[in-house]
Amino acid sequence: MDFGIVLQTDPPASAVVDRMRRAEDAGFTYGWTFDSAVLWQEPFVIYSRVLEHTERLIVGPMVTNPGTRTWEVTASTFATLNDMYGNRTVCGIGRGDSAMRVAGRKPNTLARLGEAMHSIKELAEGREATVDGNTLRLPWVRGGSLPVWTAAYGPKALALTGRQADGFILQLADPYLTEWMVKAVRDAAAEAGRDPDAVTICVAAPAYVGDDLAHAREQCRWFGGMVGNHVADLVTRYGQGSGLVPPELTEYIKAREGYDYAHHGRTGNPDTAFVPDEIVDRFCLLGPAGAQIEKLKQLRDLGVDQFALYAMHDGVESTIEAYEKEVIPALS
Repeated sequence: MDFGIVLQTDPPASAVVDRMRRAEDAGFTYGWTFDSAVLWQEPFVIYSRVLEHTERLIVGPMVTNPGTRTWEVTASTFATLNDMYGNRTVCGIGRGDSAMRVAGRKPNTLARLGEAMHSIKELAEGREATVDGNTLRLPWVRGGSLPVWTAAYGPKALALTGRQADGFILQLADPYLTEWMVKAVRDAAAEAGRDPDAVTICVAAPAYVGDDLAHAREQCRWFGGMVGNHVADLVTRYGQGSGLVPPELTEYIKAREGYDYAHHGRTGNPDTAFVPDEIVDRFCLLGPAGAQIEKLKQLRDLGVDQFALYAMHDGVESTIEAYEKEVIPALS
C-alpha cells in the first residue's frame, strides 16, 4: 500500500514545502493539496518547489476541476512540471465543489468532466485533443505521462471513473462503503472492456494517532461535514432510499442545515455539529497506531492501493511520526 499526505496550501508556502519534504522522509510517496484558488494559495506554484526539494514524491491536486482553469492550461502546467522534474505528477479531478461555488459558479457536469479528463491527459502526454471544438497539441511534450484520478461518490460518477480514469479517489475510509464503491468502479471498467484491476484505488481521509479518542473525533469532525456537503448533492439528485446511493452514506446528513466554505476542511468547523461520532469513526482513522493498521489492512484487502492522509488537525507531526515508525512499515 502506498501512502499520501493531503495538505491545504495556507501561507506560508514554505511550510507546505517543508511538510511535504518531511512526509517523503517518513515514507509517504504522494503529496496532495486542496485546489481552490480563492480559499488557498495557488497549488501548482507550490508543486514546483515541492518537486525541487524532494526526490521521489509524486504531487497533484485533490482535486482540481474542469472549470477554474482552461484544459490546455491545466495540461501544459502538468506537462511543464513533468518535463522539469520527471513525470512526478498526478491529476486528481472532480466536478468542482469549493473552487466553483466560492466563485459563484455551479459544479461542472459529468459530461464536461469526462471530456476534460480525456483532453487534459491527451495534451499532457503529447497527443492531440479537442478543446472547445478546436484540435490542439502541445508540440514540445516528449515522453509525458499524466495519470488522471477521479473523485466520485454517486453512481454516474463512479461509472465514469470506471470507464475512463486511471485512478479512483474515495474521500472516506469506511470499509463497507469502500467495498460498495470499488465494486461499482470495477464493474464499470469491466463493462467498458478495461482491466478492472488497472484502476488505482485511493482512499483519502483524516488520520489522528493517539489514545484520546474524544479529542481525535473533535479534531476530525470537519471531515464528516465536508463529505456531507458532497453527499447533499446526491440526495438532491437521487433522493433518499433510491437504492442508487447507499443509505450508510446519506442518512447522517438529515440534520445538516448549511455549509460555510470559510471553514472548509478546517478543525472546529461550526457547520459540522450535526456529524455523529459514529460517522467520524467510520470515515476517519482514529486511535492508536495498531488499530489504524488493522483498518488499513482491511481496506487493502478490499483493493485499496493508497491511503492519503488528510493532515488538518493539531496532531499532524505526531501522526506523521507514528506513520513513519509503525504504520507505513506494517503495510508497505
